[in-house]
Amino acid sequence: MVDEKTIHDQETRLDQAHAFLHIEEKQTELKKLDDESAAADFWNDPDHAQQVSKRASDLRDLLAAYKRARSLADDCRAALELAQEDPEFAADAEAASRALDDLLERFEIESWFTGKFDEGTAIVTINPGAGGLEAQDWVDMLYRMYVRYCESKGWKIELLDVVPGTEIGLERASFRVDGRFAYGMLRSEIGVHRLVRISPTDEKKRRHTTFASVEVMPLLPTDIEVNLDPNDVRVDVYRSSGPGGQCVNTTDSAVRLTHIPTGIVVTCQDQKSQIQNREVAFQVLRSRLYDLEERKRQEEIAALRGEKLENSFGSQIRNYVLYPYQLVKDLRSGVETSNVDAVLDGDIDEFVIGYHRWRAEASQQ
Repeated sequence: MVDEKTIHDQETRLDQAHAFLHIEEKQTELKKLDDESAAADFWNDPDHAQQVSKRASDLRDLLAAYKRARSLADDCRAALELAQEDPEFAADAEAASRALDDLLERFEIESWFTGKFDEGTAIVTINPGAGGLEAQDWVDMLYRMYVRYCESKGWKIELLDVVPGTEIGLERASFRVDGRFAYGMLRSEIGVHRLVRISPTDEKKRRHTTFASVEVMPLLPTDIEVNLDPNDVRVDVYRSSGPGGQCVNTTDSAVRLTHIPTGIVVTCQDQKSQIQNREVAFQVLRSRLYDLEERKRQEEIAALRGEKLENSFGSQIRNYVLYPYQLVKDLRSGVETSNVDAVLDGDIDEFVIGYHRWRAEASQQ
């Protein structure tokens, strides 16, 4: 039941949100962006114009949400005062308080994402571990899980390289996710995911353990410098095997890039033409090279400080046990549930938020 203490606590959290969201700074930034977009030559650089427009839209959404939170706080306080004379207003106070709580939680979650690319687009890649058909089936299950999760968030998904397995599942899956905080949120999924179940491909119905790795990278803005010499890249084209354009299975539309100095290989085949596949593949390669350099830099800094970095990519982060019992457990945050069907159907927000809350609390210790 809403009381004076509840409202006071919510108003305190709202004042804190005003500070950590930097509301005045964002209002100033939005005005500058609006002034820039009003210039006659604004669309002369379409890529930059799109970045400015997207940033302005995100700022408007946040400022509108904050304004609504302030309004809800006022409504809640007014309804509580009126409820002293007419108890029917208590229900209005409860409704306003619940809506305000949802917004405050959203603000607090967003405060965790302060990285350079956290608000932007993510590139998600799923690869099978050892296990042949089992591992390919697990890649397909994870791919479906993430697609459902992204759809539930209202994020847009664009396939980059989704390759069917020889018999079942997927050989690999790579896709782009556009949405506010897509990269920041999905960073929780980087690492190795372990599945334990009765194998559907084993005639003796034995229990199998299968692994798949998930990589999440930011799609770099065009103004980020990356040391990429086109002469260091070998470009191969081949016939696509996945869904794509009208002629995808009759022309050499798929593109494979090999960065010779590092050995990084990027493939893209789900765009409608070879030109589009090539362009997207180079975007992914830029992101991978940037990610490689960032990891090297962090390792060098840690070595100088005498620290031991957690090797998050390539380490087991979450278990999905379907047999002999049912349990999904994150080995970092400790979040767990026995409702494995819901998780595999995309209900992973508890795990995503739990991971980031665990990181935020760990950084404060």
